[in-house]
Amino acid sequence: MFVYFGIDQLLKVNPTWKQDKIGLITNEAATSNQGAASRKLLQEAGFNLVKLFSPEHGLSATGADGEAIHDGIDELTDLPIISLYGKKLAPGEEDLYELDLVIFDVPDIGVRFYTYLSTLTYAMQACAAAKKRIIVLDRPNPISGNMELVEGPWLEEACSSFIGRWPMPVRHSCTLGELARYFNVSQQIGAELEIIPCTNWNRNSFQPDWETPFISTSPAIRSFQSMLLYPGLCLLEATNLNEGRGTDFAFQLLGAPWLNNKVLAAQLNNLMAEDLHTEAVTYLPTTHQFAGEQCKGLRFTVKDPNGFKPVFFGMLLLKMIRDSHPREFSWHTYKTNVNPNGLKHLDKLLGIPNSEALYELPFPEFLRKITQLTTIPSWKEDMDPYLLY
Repeated sequence: MFVYFGIDQLLKVNPTWKQDKIGLITNEAATSNQGAASRKLLQEAGFNLVKLFSPEHGLSATGADGEAIHDGIDELTDLPIISLYGKKLAPGEEDLYELDLVIFDVPDIGVRFYTYLSTLTYAMQACAAAKKRIIVLDRPNPISGNMELVEGPWLEEACSSFIGRWPMPVRHSCTLGELARYFNVSQQIGAELEIIPCTNWNRNSFQPDWETPFISTSPAIRSFQSMLLYPGLCLLEATNLNEGRGTDFAFQLLGAPWLNNKVLAAQLNNLMAEDLHTEAVTYLPTTHQFAGEQCKGLRFTVKDPNGFKPVFFGMLLLKMIRDSHPREFSWHTYKTNVNPNGLKHLDKLLGIPNSEALYELPFPEFLRKITQLTTIPSWKEDMDPYLLY
């Protein structure tokens, strides 16, 4: 059934605050269900937009991963853009002073370390401090809201960072509107918060079921398949493997010049034939790890989204590669605007301290441990009071 986003619902009404001074946190990926830019639709409908704020990757949603974004002017609306992924991560008091309220409309992909959630939480705190209302235009979770598909690890506070601020699982099966409600209470933010929900969304559905066009939410998320695989393959950022960046198949592909890809492909097809197909390939990344070098790779296609557990898969995959390539495989730093030295990136992604030590365990013990870590039965109960759908 045709899904309507929060932006579609807002455009159907004439709220009392329409002429108030509005700041909009958004990017190019935030559109109506027909693919038109939210910010332009609001402006054309007479909403008094005064300024825009942009998250990681900028208003264009094309900025490189982890790269600082500068302020600017939006050519589409002629409005000033204040970056929330540069010198600061939250709107400053001076940014909010002239505003009456803030609207947040940025699409998420259902994963804790996808940074748009952190931008939302910083904006909520800033609005609460400035006593400004914040309105979230909600959007469905593209990798479904099925609570049976939730996966940890659970974030430990010692590993808090911009890619995971507060305790929650990696794959959360919620919308950003639901998480805003949850964190507003659990973290005692106390923002004046309103959620404009989407309609016709079934929690068990995935993005291809919505009957809306696929829109890339950031440079490396170019397909629904990359969304499904991202919760697990993003762990590759902490290694000396290429995660498909520099190709058209980021987070669907991995490789290195030294990878024994044919053996690994056969093993994975034997282990996961029902949920996942693995193909041995060769490719030449144009940027990032091994740019310009021929890589022996693995390309993945999720066959059954309802049965596939990407975080478990990603952790298992790293173990298999590390154990079969003890001399070639290594852990790497991953430098970004919010983590300039790039240290402890795997800890930050998984949310657990000393995470590299997991991979020293014997294989049977490792399997037991990651099964335990990725199973988070309490999350559904925690979220139940805050779910909207």
